[in-house]
Amino acid sequence: MRLFQNSGLYPSYVARLNQLAAKTSRFAERRDVFLDDRFGAAHFLQPVLDGSPDAFFTNGDDEILQRRWAREQGMAGEPALEAILLAQIEHHRTEVFYNLDPVRYPSAFVAKLPASVKATLGWRAAPSGNADLTAYGAVLGNFPSILESWRAKGCRAELFFPAHDPVMDEYGHGERPIDIVFVGGYSRHHRERARTLERVAKLADAWNIVFCLDASRLTRLAESAIGRLLPLARHRRPDAIAAIAKPPVFGRDLYQLIGSSKIVLNGAIDMAGHDRGNMRCFEAMGCGALLVSDAGKYPPGMQAGVTMETYDNPAGVAGMMARCLQDWPKSAEIAARGRSLVEETYSKAAQWQLFGDLVARL
Repeated sequence: MRLFQNSGLYPSYVARLNQLAAKTSRFAERRDVFLDDRFGAAHFLQPVLDGSPDAFFTNGDDEILQRRWAREQGMAGEPALEAILLAQIEHHRTEVFYNLDPVRYPSAFVAKLPASVKATLGWRAAPSGNADLTAYGAVLGNFPSILESWRAKGCRAELFFPAHDPVMDEYGHGERPIDIVFVGGYSRHHRERARTLERVAKLADAWNIVFCLDASRLTRLAESAIGRLLPLARHRRPDAIAAIAKPPVFGRDLYQLIGSSKIVLNGAIDMAGHDRGNMRCFEAMGCGALLVSDAGKYPPGMQAGVTMETYDNPAGVAGMMARCLQDWPKSAEIAARGRSLVEETYSKAAQWQLFGDLVARL
């Protein structure tokens, strides 16, 4: 199978990538720096991470990366990023196109793919407005309710999961000096999450708590000197959160942070109903921390009191955290079972096998 996997850069990650890849000059060098940092690796298929000659990977929205490829291949002028991506697929003689960024490259893009492409799949586990993905052979995701919404739009939709990144095995085998860590977004749209974070932040007098928050542009403005003169109070983070907030972390730095933490606090945002299982769940468990997340319907094996813990509402989260830390030997056993679950059930080999089965059925 000649596999082409396309992904996209998270805006807040770009500065880190540019710093890590500052000394590179060629397409393959910058791409390899990205892959080595492991950002998003739970979604990258095994042949990509193994460096298989039949697999090609790129971030189609990384203009620096893509223009390097275009120059190296002698493409004239300043071609559009879409044209470069199509040229890469044709050059690779792709048979299976797997797109992690299908909203940017929807059905209209699929219609332009070269004849060598026999199967097209796109990962989309979030609501996507009026995006048309009906030309894809299948839309993949791990939230059943969102998959149903794609089926209602005329798409074939199939259950698929992130996977354990083997590099996670390098982290989390020593001391865990951080008691509770949260890494994620923060904006006025995260109301339930904000209430949860505020209650946990108030435990900072008793426990070592770290919040690495990717604040929205409006939140950053509201907290600036100028913003405090403007009527933006509802966009500012509560004092308890602001006092311990640090910048977001990504890639291997995230693995290191989770591996140094006893508990990873997770909270879904209101997009998938009762479905749960965002990538942070796999990262937390994969690096051996205890996942504490909001109650809901999780992927098979992610079970409260067995491989993770859950809380019912923000009012109960502080008590849950305190109980887990006060009886840490028991909590550590749950965390260990969680790590084993992700390593065994959600391995890269299992993910690749499922992907191959899906392709065969298209």
